[in-house]
Amino acid sequence: MTDRRKLTPRQRRRLLASPAGWIACGLGSGLAPLAQGTFGSLAAILPWLALRHLGVPLYVLVLALAFALGTWACGVAGRALGVDDHRSLVWDEFVGQWLALLPLLVLPAPWWMVVVGFALFRLFDVWKPWPIGWLDGHLKGGLGVMVDDVVAGVYAAVVLAGIAALLH
Repeated sequence: MTDRRKLTPRQRRRLLASPAGWIACGLGSGLAPLAQGTFGSLAAILPWLALRHLGVPLYVLVLALAFALGTWACGVAGRALGVDDHRSLVWDEFVGQWLALLPLLVLPAPWWMVVVGFALFRLFDVWKPWPIGWLDGHLKGGLGVMVDDVVAGVYAAVVLAGIAALLH
């Protein structure tokens, strides 16, 4: 279940009392008063600017490690908050956004394609075409928080790669 309510002061303290909570809330970006997913996706672009220089094999390894870290952190944070997927848990947006921008590591593209990648990821994350919506409704815990955004990131990456290929 995704919780759409604001964090209570007690929930906020519980979330920020552990490293898992800090990671799960996207290093604070998920604590925005509204549009937490959008703020999380925007915040993810800052570390991406450094990660993009790793080369594809190391970048994919970082994605896998970030997914595993997020599965753990979002599970711990969700239990601390008493919900499966609170909107303040945005580490999934970080991983999904990084996955969406993967084509820009290998295909030549102008800088504004980062904006296109951001918009595509947000579109698929909000729209939730199959199987994203199904995964979001059926998987629980940290894995449930993470998986739907990974699939949204894959969808966005495929479309972004197509656009970049057409431009080249």
